[in-house]
Amino acid sequence: MMACLLEAPLRISVLSEVTATSRHYVDRLFDPDPQNVLQGVIDMKNAVIGNNRQKANLIVLGAVPRLLYLLQQSSSSLELRTECAVVLGSLAMGTENNIKSLVDCHIIPALLQGLLCSDLIFIEACLRCLRTVFISPVTPVQLLYTDPTVIPHLMSLLSRSQHTQEYITQIFAHCCKTPEHQTVLFNHGAIQNIAPLLISPSYKVRMQALKCFSVLAYENAQVSMTLVNVLVDGEQLFQVFVRMLQRDKPIEMQLTAAKCLTYMCRAGAIRTDDNSIVLKTLPCLVRMCSKERLLEERVEGAETLAFLMEPDIELQRIASVTDHLVSMLADYFKYPSSVSAITDIKRLDHDLKHAHELRQAAFKLYASLGSNDEDIRKKITETENMMDRIVSGLSESSIKVRLAAVRCLHSLSRSVQQLRTSFHDHAVWKPLMKLLQNAPDEVLVMASSTLCNLLLEFSPSKEPILESGVIELLCSLTQSDSPALRVNGIWALMNMAFQADQKVKVEIVRALGTEQLFRLLSDPDTNVLMKTLGLLRNLLSTRPHIDQVMSSHGKQIMQAVTLILEGEHSIEVKEQTLCILANIADGNTAKELIMTNDDMLQKIKYYMGHSNVKLQLAATFCISNLVWNEEDGEELRTRGFCGGSQERQDKLREMGFVDILHKLTQASDPNLCDRAKTAMQQYLA
Repeated sequence: MMACLLEAPLRISVLSEVTATSRHYVDRLFDPDPQNVLQGVIDMKNAVIGNNRQKANLIVLGAVPRLLYLLQQSSSSLELRTECAVVLGSLAMGTENNIKSLVDCHIIPALLQGLLCSDLIFIEACLRCLRTVFISPVTPVQLLYTDPTVIPHLMSLLSRSQHTQEYITQIFAHCCKTPEHQTVLFNHGAIQNIAPLLISPSYKVRMQALKCFSVLAYENAQVSMTLVNVLVDGEQLFQVFVRMLQRDKPIEMQLTAAKCLTYMCRAGAIRTDDNSIVLKTLPCLVRMCSKERLLEERVEGAETLAFLMEPDIELQRIASVTDHLVSMLADYFKYPSSVSAITDIKRLDHDLKHAHELRQAAFKLYASLGSNDEDIRKKITETENMMDRIVSGLSESSIKVRLAAVRCLHSLSRSVQQLRTSFHDHAVWKPLMKLLQNAPDEVLVMASSTLCNLLLEFSPSKEPILESGVIELLCSLTQSDSPALRVNGIWALMNMAFQADQKVKVEIVRALGTEQLFRLLSDPDTNVLMKTLGLLRNLLSTRPHIDQVMSSHGKQIMQAVTLILEGEHSIEVKEQTLCILANIADGNTAKELIMTNDDMLQKIKYYMGHSNVKLQLAATFCISNLVWNEEDGEELRTRGFCGGSQERQDKLREMGFVDILHKLTQASDPNLCDRAKTAMQQYLA
């Protein structure tokens, strides 16, 4: 109760102070004489310029609804309506809270309505205010698209003046955030309407038009393909972009033009080996990473360059030898520098703010550079303290930096040499395992992909990871709703089971559970299915293991194999399944599960005569293993099994397999022909 009593008078005193200095401005908006109202609005305009406190006071006192009312009244003079728009624009220039208040008072529909007026000066005042409101991060961009008549009307206003061009293109550039927005703007003729503005005499117009094209083309093939064929004053549009990359142009223009060309290239509209990319865009983006540039520019340059060359090994190679890029990026980790801490507090604050972004951008660019080429990866890991930086990046507070660091690690983990050297030396697996505990999905996907590589049989990290209890963690990933995480979980288990000892295999089967294993064998995602088959194939890899797994899970495994061979699956899936069957056929006791299953033998027969050579080969492998002539007859007979190789050979001959093998020895495919001949020799042995 006390708190309330104390607070109330305090609030009144603050308000009374506000009221005293600002109330008369608002009161004059209600004067019955229109001339006094106009003068009141003009005085208010002069009072709020550059004065955030005054702006906040007037908003608190309810000036906004009254200004909007006057702006919308047909009885208001044009001059009054224009002055109202100017004051509202000035109020919008204040804090984010001001913008929120304006949006809550429905300023956007009121101003959009105002654009239907024919007076240019009024239209420009409305657009200027709309521009200020829309470029604020607190304004929902969707408000631009609520009324379907707005975008076409804005397009029609582009030709009115340089001011309308600048404000409208700036609104478009800020409000185009999704593929749906791109489509709406594209369908209303954004490209044809905005392209001529790239050669406007006004720098601001040219710049905003360029920004529009960068957001329209981002990951959009339809826009990018259209841009290639556009002519501006007889010149191809992308050549206009290339001219804007020149060193004498403002940095902002060079960077944005480089983005446009990058996005067109990534969408397939410009070839990666085109001169405009190799000789112009790429070198321009590398320049943006240099020490001379502002921190913001270096971040944007590095992220755009990473995106440009992500899928292309040639561009990665060119970039890696351009202007010492690899060592230039090492500098991104040196902020905030100790020097700035002593000399300039403002600079330190700026550096701190951008330090995360710089590290994130550097990791992204290293990831992109090293995604294919062994020499580049070596160059990266040999850069000063690079592995230490990645390791500390994995535990940074910023989620974006962690994600970029793990992307970088994933890229480097594709290298056999790095797995054997720097990954082992820096015990990278420890922070990686830590990262896998309760991280968001996008981090989990990258981290688990990296783990898959660390579990390859030649990786020295495999042993310590196994000892750290990773199997449970991977099994839990296979139950994720995200297909990418299920794939990575099962893929890592598959790598772990490759040439593993029996203890590890038993542990995998125990932790995963047969129920989950068979659920994964009917997963709707083909990648999950393929990796699960790969795991099964690795579990069934040496005779004692094959026999042991099949003695405990044989019935279910044969059932799963049957279902897959009968189902609508790709050649790859069926080939992998037949390879599992061939492994089972190689077991000592396990092969009986096939020999006593006539339905399965008929399936093998069917696939030996299939039109696809891969399936014929895999099926022939099965038969080859079943007829294999070893001294196994006696031993098995004593255990009560149906004879050795002789009995098996006789049964398969009766079923017509010898005739098929004979036919396959004439096959045009040399591998298939050899495999059939090898099997036939068993009959002669």
